[in-house]
Amino acid sequence: MDIDSFREILSGFIDLGTDPLAIVMVAIGGMLIYLGIAKGFEPLLLLPIGMGIVLVNLHPPLMEGAFEGRPEGMLAWIYSYGIKNAIIPLLIFLGVGAMADFTPLLTRPVYFLFGAAAQIGVFIIFLVAIAVGFDIKEAGCIGIIGGSDGPPTVYMTAILAPQLLGPITLAAYAYMALVPFIQPPIIRLLTTKRERAIYMKYEEREVSKRAIVAFPVLSFVIAAVLIPASAPLIGMLMFGNLLNVSDVTHRLARSASTVLIDVLTVLLGLCVGALMSSEVFLRPQTLVIVGLAALAFAFSTAGGLLMAKFVNLFRKEPINPIIGAAGVSAVPMASRVAQKVGQEENPANFLLMHAMGPNMAGAIATAVAAGIFLEMLS
Repeated sequence: MDIDSFREILSGFIDLGTDPLAIVMVAIGGMLIYLGIAKGFEPLLLLPIGMGIVLVNLHPPLMEGAFEGRPEGMLAWIYSYGIKNAIIPLLIFLGVGAMADFTPLLTRPVYFLFGAAAQIGVFIIFLVAIAVGFDIKEAGCIGIIGGSDGPPTVYMTAILAPQLLGPITLAAYAYMALVPFIQPPIIRLLTTKRERAIYMKYEEREVSKRAIVAFPVLSFVIAAVLIPASAPLIGMLMFGNLLNVSDVTHRLARSASTVLIDVLTVLLGLCVGALMSSEVFLRPQTLVIVGLAALAFAFSTAGGLLMAKFVNLFRKEPINPIIGAAGVSAVPMASRVAQKVGQEENPANFLLMHAMGPNMAGAIATAVAAGIFLEMLS
C-alpha cells in the first residue's frame, strides 16, 4: 500500500483532528447511543439520533445541499423530502394513532382538563423565549416542547423555524426519555404524602362501540373547523386510531403501528441527528433552548397536577393528583411514572390505566396547541 492510499483511508480521522468541536459532537452522539443501550432511555429514538450525530460529524457530505434546496447526500435527501416538508412527522402521528387507546379518556371526560392544563408550560415558555431574544416563530417552537410530544414538535418546527430543528427535536425527545427522573421531584413538591396515597379503584366502564368509532371522526371534524392548522396533525392521529378501532382494517392498523412507524422513526432519528453538526449545535443559543425546554416540561407537569388538585375540590371521591402529571404527552412514560410514584406511597394503588386517560388527552391537546401556534404565526 502506497502512502497516498494510506492517507486516503485515514482522511476522515485527519479531518476530525482539525476540528475539535466535531470530536465533541461525536462524543455527544456516543453518549446518546450509550444512554439508549445501557440505560434504556428511549432507545428507539436516542440510537438513531446518536448515530446521525456521529455520521454527520465524521462525514459532512451526507448532509450536503440539504439547506440549499439541492440535496446530494443521503441524509440530505431524507431531510429535504421527508422532514422539511413535514411528511415523516405526520406519518409517525398516524402510527401513534394506530397504537392509541382512547377508552380510558372516554370513560372519564374530566381527564381532558388535565391534558389541557398540562399545556401551560407551552405558553409560559413561549413568552419567556420571546423575552430572552428569540423571534416569535422560534419562541412558539421552543414552547411546544413543553407538550412532550415529538411529532407535533418536529412538524411545527419544520414549518416555522427549520434552522432550529436539530436542537429543538433533541431537547424534546431527550426530556421525554428523562421523564422518570424529572417528574417525581415535581410531583412530590406539589403534593402531600396523603394526596399521593389516595386510592383509586379501577372499574372498567362500558363504552359503546359507536362512541369508540365516532370519537376519532368527530375529533378531527371539530379540530378542522375550529383550528384548521391542526387538521393535519389531528387528522393523522385520528385516522390511525380509526384504523385500529373500526375492526375492518386490522392489517392496515398493524402495519401503521409496527413496520411503518419503525421505519419512519429510524429515518427521523438519523436525520435529526444529522442536523447537529458542531457549528450548529455547540453554540449558546442551543444551550438556552435546552434550558427553556426543561422549564417548559416542568411547568406542564405542574399544570396537569394542579388541575387534578383543583378538580378534587368539587368531587366526593377524590382523584389521585399524580395522574394529572400524566397530562403531558409523553406516552406511555408519564403514565408509568404515575404508577411508580403512586405505588411507593400506597402499594395497593394501580394508577397506570387511570393515568392513560390524561396521557392521551395530552396528545390531543399538544396537537391542538401546535395548530394554534401555526394559525397565529404562519
